[in-house]
Amino acid sequence: MTASHDHDVFSAEWLSLREGLDARSRSHRLTGLAADWLSERDAPHGIVDLGSGSGSNLRFLSARLPGPQRWRLVDHDAELLAHARRRGAPLRDGAGRALGLETACRSLFPVDRELLADVDLVVASALFDLMPRSWVASLVGACASRGQALLLTLSVDGDCAFLDRRGERVEDGEDIAVRTLFQAHQLRDKGLGPALGGEAPAVLASLLTTAGFRVESAATPWHLAPGDTSQCSLAEALITGWHDAALEEAPTQATRLGDWRDRRLGGLHAGELGVTVGHRDLFAWPASSAGPA
Repeated sequence: MTASHDHDVFSAEWLSLREGLDARSRSHRLTGLAADWLSERDAPHGIVDLGSGSGSNLRFLSARLPGPQRWRLVDHDAELLAHARRRGAPLRDGAGRALGLETACRSLFPVDRELLADVDLVVASALFDLMPRSWVASLVGACASRGQALLLTLSVDGDCAFLDRRGERVEDGEDIAVRTLFQAHQLRDKGLGPALGGEAPAVLASLLTTAGFRVESAATPWHLAPGDTSQCSLAEALITGWHDAALEEAPTQATRLGDWRDRRLGGLHAGELGVTVGHRDLFAWPASSAGPA
């Protein structure tokens, strides 16, 4: 995730702000590989979305994957799940068929039979930077034992920077200092164990490969161009989030960090600065099964 406070990360407002940019940034190639893999499985196709939030993954994937589809959305937030159910009801698969849709309001701990039962494909978006390595290892092991594939999207890779009007990176010592503090904050325990933060894509790929999966990945960075007023609210939230996270790491530097925030917000509002945030998508399938075409 790229916001600073956990309640901001999971709020409906934050999820709404980022959904359009997420959709533009995601790897359509890897989505296609997942569709090809599912097409080789017996239907209906069971899909579980871990940490589903308000259902953006469902809305993006349902029409791009073969059907019939049976979805289970898993999240700890009942309000977000209710939102996902409402918006998911009219969705159809790639052939225009209605979806099977259920929700489960529960923790992602433990990785048990209930979490992964009757599933061909495990999907998750913007989740793994929040999770501890032990949980990821448990999930990978469980999916390997069941022959399930995984499409894991928009995991932050630790990179974030400002862009000038030519699209080139702009960075000074204060930016580096704030990014370093923010990256340290990402590794904090979110109540589940020390989070992977920007290490998530590399850890995922390593654990999956070791467990016998074939893995394809793609860089899927956010690019918010200078002067793009449609993305201004999201860019403001990012800068404010980076500031707030840095301040939690270094509370004695409030004045310095506040000055940095105000300066960078000023450049954003003047149309002089944009923002890039690094992410990676990953698709993994059991090496013992027929792979995507």
